[in-house]
Amino acid sequence: MRSRPLALSLIVIALAAGGGWWWKSKAASTAATSEAAAAAGKQSGLQSVGTITALLQDVPVTVEASGTVAALKLVDLRAQTTSTVKEVLIKDGQSLQSGQLLFRFDDRADRANVEKARAQVVRDRATLADLERQFQRAQDLRAQNFVAQSAVDSARANLDAQQALLQADNAALQAAQVALSYNEIRSPLSGRAGLINVVAGSLVQANATTLPLVSIAQINPIAVTFTLPETQLAPLLRATRSAQDGSQPKALAAQVLLPAERSATKGQALPPTLGKVSFVDNLVDSSTGTIKVKAEFDNSSQTLWPGQYVRVRLQLDTIKDAVVIPQAAIILRGTERSVYVVGPDSKVALKVIKVRYPFGEMAVVDGIEAGARVVVDGKQNLRPGNAVREQAAALNPAAAAASAAASTSSASAAASGVAR
Repeated sequence: MRSRPLALSLIVIALAAGGGWWWKSKAASTAATSEAAAAAGKQSGLQSVGTITALLQDVPVTVEASGTVAALKLVDLRAQTTSTVKEVLIKDGQSLQSGQLLFRFDDRADRANVEKARAQVVRDRATLADLERQFQRAQDLRAQNFVAQSAVDSARANLDAQQALLQADNAALQAAQVALSYNEIRSPLSGRAGLINVVAGSLVQANATTLPLVSIAQINPIAVTFTLPETQLAPLLRATRSAQDGSQPKALAAQVLLPAERSATKGQALPPTLGKVSFVDNLVDSSTGTIKVKAEFDNSSQTLWPGQYVRVRLQLDTIKDAVVIPQAAIILRGTERSVYVVGPDSKVALKVIKVRYPFGEMAVVDGIEAGARVVVDGKQNLRPGNAVREQAAALNPAAAAASAAASTSSASAAASGVAR
């Protein structure tokens, strides 16, 4: 009986000794692991940074402005005679062709005037023929000394007067025909009709200051008028100036930036509306410091409408073989601009740069070469010479899209530029 408690005591003592040994071994292993991780972290660098490769590409220099769509030609049609409307041959908003008949007026009185003038011409032409015969007889009698010279002179005067009267009759006939033509109104241009302000039976008057019969606006091509600050005048003139060999002025490309629209059938983005600058004003508005510009656009799809508010983008120049980096990588220190560049030894160096042209989230810079690994994220606590661990920079969607587009459009140029 006494041997049993003794055996249990020995078992308890053995278990306690084994547990202590296991706990001590685990603590030692954990400390060793922590020391190894700390040493590895110290060797791999103190800070992780996000970097991006500087690109080499051709960058278009653009300027944007707010503009208003305007018809190149806008005509208000009014009556040139006093009459009543007989027929209205168009509808509100109808597309019209040049020369198309639009209105007919009651022309009975004008037709009667034309017939009266035509009869007057016939009567005076007959009288002229009789006076020509009388003049010829007077000349024959004078040759035979049967009449005096005064008789011949009188016949000649009567003949000349009748010829002048006949010319006046012809002019009166033409005037009557012109007045008759006012009873039909045709479209002077191809375009789109506005609201029709008369109906059949309406009274119209010549030189009336009331609403026009209809307004016609040319829709295709169409214009966009806008203003640019006078600081853009020099590059604008350089872009539109004719070459030194006397050729025609260069057509400066323009683009209308419409709100995002998509095709209802295919779900694809609509193509951009492209055009060219057609007019630069001859003076700068001193009160606003701006200059007026007009551009013409093909509008066969009728995406632009007179009076519409749009944004216009002009490409004034192109920077060839430009080094492009995100603006988020640039460090501002007073008037100085600099970036951190990661070297082959994974250490950073501070490079002073010059910003030539910012566009969107990107910028064209001088001072670094294409292919350089520029720090974008984590540059706040860096010092020149720090060792870093690189990872891809987390750009915002706009910058990422610009970077991807630049990389795609200039892959060959970048490759050749880095090789140089």
